[in-house]
Amino acid sequence: MHPTVCVGGIGCICAAGDNLHQAVDSMLRSERHVSPAPVFATTHSEPYPVFAIHKELSRYGFAADDMPYLRTASLGLEAAHQAIQHSGLDVVQLRTLKVGVCMGTTVGSSMDVEAFYADYRQGATPDMRAINCFYNSNPASVISNYFGLNGPCQTIVNACSSGTDAIGTAAMWLRNGWCDMVLAGGADELCRTTYNGFAALQISSAQPCCPFSAERGGLNLGEGGAVLLLAREETVKQLAMPQPCGYVLGYGSGTDGWHLTAPHPEGRGLEQAVRESFATLANSALTPDHLAFVNTHGTGTRDNDRVEGLVLSQLLPKIPFHSTKGYTGHTLGAAGAIEAALTLEFLHRRQIPASAGFTTQDPALAVMPVTENTTLTGDVALSESLAFGGNNAALILGIAGTI
Repeated sequence: MHPTVCVGGIGCICAAGDNLHQAVDSMLRSERHVSPAPVFATTHSEPYPVFAIHKELSRYGFAADDMPYLRTASLGLEAAHQAIQHSGLDVVQLRTLKVGVCMGTTVGSSMDVEAFYADYRQGATPDMRAINCFYNSNPASVISNYFGLNGPCQTIVNACSSGTDAIGTAAMWLRNGWCDMVLAGGADELCRTTYNGFAALQISSAQPCCPFSAERGGLNLGEGGAVLLLAREETVKQLAMPQPCGYVLGYGSGTDGWHLTAPHPEGRGLEQAVRESFATLANSALTPDHLAFVNTHGTGTRDNDRVEGLVLSQLLPKIPFHSTKGYTGHTLGAAGAIEAALTLEFLHRRQIPASAGFTTQDPALAVMPVTENTTLTGDVALSESLAFGGNNAALILGIAGTI
């Protein structure tokens, strides 16, 4: 049995809400805060909807024209602030411990320096501020440096499983005794490069997405960040922290190497990740039958939902499941972290929202998501992520009663 990894605090910001409670409240009211088009210019004849954040992010004391971070790093920093505040600890206490940072992202909006290169190609000598800003915006480094932390620091770029992998990696750091606490999660912003890239792949939907529904036509991009403050059980006791708000019980990953963007048609990588997450459980008495629900990757694309539905029907045929991407959009590297945060809050509320956008059973799928707010009868849930390159990851999360 592996050492217990406690969740001492949670931070989350996404289109559904500016913090975790706001997000879950709006989901349970079936609200979908979708924007008809992104704020940046595109040449698509029909704009694809997005799930944007409209909150004014903190500038951390910097002037508007002297902000040293890209938006992705700011989203991660906002979520980390919330997680620390939620834990009841202060930064002075954190600095007396070995606290690591592990963050997931995709492109991290690394192409948001287009103006710099446009000026250069036109023969101008661009200001280097844009490039310096990019170099200074590694999400994990920003968080670690801002709070003055002294533990390991890593940014994971593993496509859309990055946030899940970051939490799983952080849990391994703690179980191996490499640090006392870890701020772990993911962040990504809406970016013209990713927006155009997904459109080019023809997997963006011109309508609000409808995961697992027969008429699904693709995904909607979103943005956000989420961070869990993870801690060793001994550290929680040493600091006399309150009852943990959750536990990372198991983590698994599996790479099928089938295609650059498409999942294996039989879901081999996802099946491996789910099975491995149970093999690494902190509580060996738990079985798949103990799951209250599954928070799926559920993007709304034809292939993803078909493969995910297949694996669920084979491994977890009786477990309720849903997708939250109809409320948040697909936040790429932040998705797994946001969904982990939401999963823990759903367990505390004993309720999951309806899978937004679902209307029609797909005859090709043997399972279907919940279509209304559903009461839960358990303390453990599975959150899974599928990603380009055949990357798959799964977390088993629990609340009090599972340890």
